[in-house]
Amino acid sequence: MTASETDVTLVLLAARAGEEGAAGRLWSLVYDQLRQIAHRELSRLSGGSTLATTDLVHEAYVKCVDITRVAWQDQAHFFAIACRAMRQILIDRARLKGTQKRAGRGCQLPLQEAVVMAEQRSEDLLALDEALDRLARHDERLARVVGCRFFGGFSVEETAGVLGISHRTAEREWQRARSYLYRMLQPEGEGNDA
Repeated sequence: MTASETDVTLVLLAARAGEEGAAGRLWSLVYDQLRQIAHRELSRLSGGSTLATTDLVHEAYVKCVDITRVAWQDQAHFFAIACRAMRQILIDRARLKGTQKRAGRGCQLPLQEAVVMAEQRSEDLLALDEALDRLARHDERLARVVGCRFFGGFSVEETAGVLGISHRTAEREWQRARSYLYRMLQPEGEGNDA
């Protein structure tokens, strides 16, 4: 563990213990990395979200530090939880957008191409979330590997460390998870029988 990882881990433990000022120290230690993760997640949506990187970071951080019952293990564990929080925020927004879209079907409004693309991205995100939920029901560890690798941007080594598995197992599980998700995300009739 590097000095930075040790610092984050110690501050996480202090925050969990309710130490005054720990949440502020944690914020300064993790902010830049959270911004990188949020930026990567939002860029995947490619115009599909009106949420700013900073807003996503703030919302995810509030969710993470509000989780006082989490037995923080280390920095990697914190970022895995933060990535999950970001995913959930984006999924909630996509669902809201879908609800608003369905509610407005009776209106005959001309839609700009950008709006159509944004709605498609929201639908894609919802399809991915549904596939991940199915994966989690099938194999929880595979879903956690996807969370670390895809949403967290963790390396295979970092993923192995967070999940307490070997490097080789993490690689194998990543391959299995991608294959499963690929099948789940195929259009109807093209191999989504799991």
